[in-house]
Amino acid sequence: MEVYNAELFHMQPLVSDDAADEDLSEYLNKTYREKVDLCIEAFGTSKQRRALSSRRMNEVRKEVLNKAVANAAENIIETKGVAAVVSDATEDDKADVSLVLPPCHEDADRLEDVYKFEDLLLPAEYEALKAPAMAFVNITSEEILKLTEEKSHCSFVLDELKCLPVEEKKRDRKARCLWFLDSLVKLSFQRVVKQKYAVGPDCPHIISNKLVKNFTALSYGNGRLQNLVSASMKAKITAYIIALALHINNFQTDLTVLQRDLKLRESRILDIAKAMRLRITKSKGLAECEEHKLGTLRLPLPVYKMPTGHRKRKMK
Repeated sequence: MEVYNAELFHMQPLVSDDAADEDLSEYLNKTYREKVDLCIEAFGTSKQRRALSSRRMNEVRKEVLNKAVANAAENIIETKGVAAVVSDATEDDKADVSLVLPPCHEDADRLEDVYKFEDLLLPAEYEALKAPAMAFVNITSEEILKLTEEKSHCSFVLDELKCLPVEEKKRDRKARCLWFLDSLVKLSFQRVVKQKYAVGPDCPHIISNKLVKNFTALSYGNGRLQNLVSASMKAKITAYIIALALHINNFQTDLTVLQRDLKLRESRILDIAKAMRLRITKSKGLAECEEHKLGTLRLPLPVYKMPTGHRKRKMK
């Protein structure tokens, strides 16, 4: 072992006396992020420098894109005028809503024509529901009790099965509607939908195709195309369930029951019901302390105004 004398040094940065005052003031005015970037440029590792270069490139691209969008917007406003642009935006909002809600015939003279049954189920689709819905047509009280215990169907369907009409034609129609409504509820809980068996092997092929085509969005993931139940598609499913429930229950339905079946916030289903021009009222549930919201279709249709400053929220 060899022993050496040691000295302790305190190193300080050397600032050149001939540094210009404006250069120093410019440095002092920089943000913390900019100072860190300067340190990375001088002393950073290769990985840190690559990350810095990539971030700066992204900032440049973002700035270029923002300028391009701003210029395009200015050109459109100069060409069409502010009033025309606002009108176009309003029409776009209406078009977006129409993609989610079932077709609404505002000038209808009868309640059944506001949301036509044929817009919810085509004749061929309604006919295809005859076989699977037969289990509901012939259901007994004991079977309903068993289904309730198993929780194999949503509460709305189970409640309605307890009061099926005696008359054969009406009973068959209600059973088919309930079967399709239950399929929509089950679809809403799926994330990725397989086209062959959208809601199970008992689902008719034409109904599976309808569910996938009308209530899922095509997306690319895991190296292949997938049918997803997106937030907007769940809103669409909810709207069609409400419309179907109106036809089942003489154009009045318990929104609270549907909300719980679909696991939605109350405000969400009320927003959709108002967009469908339903009148919202309060009612006592089975438990007296419980308050339910009812949605009723009445003519003339009410008009709800969105509050000013309303922010668009992501659909859930």
